[in-house]
Amino acid sequence: MSKEWLPPEEFAATLPKATVFGAVFFTDEEDRPVQLRATYSSAHPWQWPGGVADPGERPWETAVRECREETGLVMPGPPRLLAAVFGLPGKEWPLSTAGYVFDGGRLTPGRLAAIVLDPDEHDEVRALTVAQWRELMPARDHARLEAVVAARRTGVPVYFDTWDWEA
Repeated sequence: MSKEWLPPEEFAATLPKATVFGAVFFTDEEDRPVQLRATYSSAHPWQWPGGVADPGERPWETAVRECREETGLVMPGPPRLLAAVFGLPGKEWPLSTAGYVFDGGRLTPGRLAAIVLDPDEHDEVRALTVAQWRELMPARDHARLEAVVAARRTGVPVYFDTWDWEA
């Protein structure tokens, strides 16, 4: 390691880069996780409302904006963190991923029925048991789901750092 200090711009250029995302986790009144089927990703077919942060946007702001855009649901806050998710880069994506999953609470049948999907992103919404989701999701996505469900149940946020992109 050099003993010479670099200007901030030069030092920043040497650091790993990451995208940041925010997402909202909902269940129905029977505590079945609610997910949206992506129209654009066969690798991750079932997802929570959420997405990548815009420049200058914080993860909670991203989660609120994306949830509104993708479902029509408005998140009033305050934010309640369920999980911090980290993934290393891979052939599908050249950057690390750092994300935050927030608790959206339980949706009544009326709120669940009122979801309006953005057809450019999602074409179906389902509420299924964790066991039922296992059949529909890649193993690492299901492991992340199980970790978030446990965080909701215990009230202790989880750090999930094995959501890497395929190498």
